[in-house]
Amino acid sequence: MRKSFFFLLLLSTFTFSSCDVLQEVANQALSEPSLAEIGQGLKEALKNGISKGADALSQRDGYYKSAYKILLPADVRKVTDKLKNVPGFSNLENELLEKMNRGAEDAAKEAKPIFVSAITSMTFSDATNILLGSDNAATEYLNRTTSQQLYDKFNPKIVSSLDKIGANNLWKKAADAYNKIPLVTKVNNDLDDYVTKEALKGLFAKIAEEEKNIRRNKGSRTTDLLKKVFAKQDANRK
Repeated sequence: MRKSFFFLLLLSTFTFSSCDVLQEVANQALSEPSLAEIGQGLKEALKNGISKGADALSQRDGYYKSAYKILLPADVRKVTDKLKNVPGFSNLENELLEKMNRGAEDAAKEAKPIFVSAITSMTFSDATNILLGSDNAATEYLNRTTSQQLYDKFNPKIVSSLDKIGANNLWKKAADAYNKIPLVTKVNNDLDDYVTKEALKGLFAKIAEEEKNIRRNKGSRTTDLLKKVFAKQDANRK
């Protein structure tokens, strides 16, 4: 009788332990996001964050009064310094700075649809690699897949914007005046390529900032899907 009792006790302990293990395994399986969920969740998060970043830069002062302000290149500063005391060019540096950044703000409106298209076309494999990658893995992916397209969209917009607000005309006049000074090294009077590249550099820096916030800020995980998907990222980093 005593042996039977101990046998039943042992069997019940084993049974309950097995049930606990099975339940734990089941819970882990349920909490593990599928490839489809990873793709959907990551795309949702990136679209929201990147749209926010692009929208911020396209607002007035999005570049001009932010950490992404486009500064004058060395050649331009050389010209502005030389022409400070020339009538009509005393405020050249400030005028050029503002006009360049206003042009970039105008062009930034072109970015969001290009980014959204790139995010939408991500494969499951892309999404998983990005989720488990570094804090700027999505930014690097977008840089690889959209840079040329963005340049092609931004450059004509930059040209148009700089023409519209008088930046190109102002710079050409200044460069021509500077180039007439004896013994100076001639400067290029074309701002378009420089402003385009600097605008894109600022754009990707802003996107990297938004991506880091998506990854690190648990408060931004506002749906069950986002919580589930990014919990996998968190677990992978432990």
